[in-house]
Amino acid sequence: MLDNLPRGTICIEDIEMGMTRHLRKVVTDEDIEMFAKVSTDHNPVHLDDDYAQDTIFSGRIAHGMLTAGLISAVIGEQLPGHGTIYMGQTLKFLAPVRPGDMVTAEVEVIDIDFPKRRVKLDCRCLVDGKKVLMGEATVLAPSRKFD
Repeated sequence: MLDNLPRGTICIEDIEMGMTRHLRKVVTDEDIEMFAKVSTDHNPVHLDDDYAQDTIFSGRIAHGMLTAGLISAVIGEQLPGHGTIYMGQTLKFLAPVRPGDMVTAEVEVIDIDFPKRRVKLDCRCLVDGKKVLMGEATVLAPSRKFD
């Protein structure tokens, strides 16, 4: 038995269809600047107000992958949590996220393969109740048992 799993980690043995978890975060200018630095994506649509004003977005937007990273946070911290291994992720970006937006990232269990410890999750991000991102993740969930 693994007894070093952090509190809050949900092992494959305890995962159920329909389980959900979420987080909420305001995306700040600092978040966008740090993501640009870490990712090396300095597209001016994210960083330059004057440039971004003349785009189809009429203003700056957060990097799509910054928003997608919030899905990763829910998976890695809550469902299933620490010890989870990402196996795949699909994403569809539906609308921009702007500095100052409150993003709600949600995941929901939609399929479980207990013998293989694989869990499929419906993933979505919302701003003011409107979907801005959707996709599916497949993860390898932690287990209380050794393989």
